[in-house]
Amino acid sequence: MKIVLIGASGFVGQHLVRALAREGHQCEVLTRSTPRRRGLRLVPGVNLVQADVHDTGGLPSRFEGADAVVSMAGILNEPLFGGDGFEKVHVDLVRGIVTAANAAGVKRILQISAINAGEGRSKYLATKGRAEALLLDSGLDVSIYRPSVIFGPGDSFFNRFAAMLRYLPAMPMVCPDALIQPVYVGDVVRAMCRTLASHGAYGPVMELGGPRVYTLQDLVKWTAKMMARKRWVPGLPDAVSRLQATVMNWVPGRPFSLDNYHSLQLDNVAEPNALPELGIEPVSFQSIVPQYLGLSPRQQKLDQIRRRGRGGR
Repeated sequence: MKIVLIGASGFVGQHLVRALAREGHQCEVLTRSTPRRRGLRLVPGVNLVQADVHDTGGLPSRFEGADAVVSMAGILNEPLFGGDGFEKVHVDLVRGIVTAANAAGVKRILQISAINAGEGRSKYLATKGRAEALLLDSGLDVSIYRPSVIFGPGDSFFNRFAAMLRYLPAMPMVCPDALIQPVYVGDVVRAMCRTLASHGAYGPVMELGGPRVYTLQDLVKWTAKMMARKRWVPGLPDAVSRLQATVMNWVPGRPFSLDNYHSLQLDNVAEPNALPELGIEPVSFQSIVPQYLGLSPRQQKLDQIRRRGRGGR
């Protein structure tokens, strides 16, 4: 199959492109800067195409002859306020993709969304929900994947916390009781590959999660323990969490925002988890994360012994 991918230069996209190429698919990756994506050019069967994906007038020609389009573009925080950044990336782009697909005769679209899309006060989730509605009303053959927090080599979750834990003696946690069901990037990719040619056999909306649910505080404490760092990880009360998010709104790079706070008010849990239905046994983060956080073999072995002692948890 010839597959056009948008947003493939991101974390999930790079894993997906390699998996699709291994299966023999011809992948065209649309990117604003091909020189910055040279790593993907080395993958057999992958063609990098320089294009402005927000130029909706040029998209139909990019989609010509494609069997499917994969849409993965997304942002967790916008550079300015007001929701325009989320609207542009999550809604306007998807609207352009639908229009271009219809013009080019492409019937199959795969979309990465988010658990709780369209719910709560978060602009991130609101725009994800509007994008889903556009796709579901398009009349096209659509598969929408709603993963919980995704982990794996190169992720921005465990790696980010690990980087902070290396230097901070304490890490007060905002929204410590937020529920998360970390899902392995390899499982997300397998779900997408497995349903690529399903044509409505699954979905159209699939929530994807790992084998267990944890609090955010639990996950950070585990990360510190696996790194052999004695760190104080106290949970902040809700009012303080909201205040910190408001202040962080103004920090350059916005590592945490008020919109993130609103997202964490909803449980990030797959209900139900589509992975078992797809014949995929969810992989635990305990079996993967130590490999890329640079933990010593001895620490990994001790962790395995501890898990066996707790009945495999």
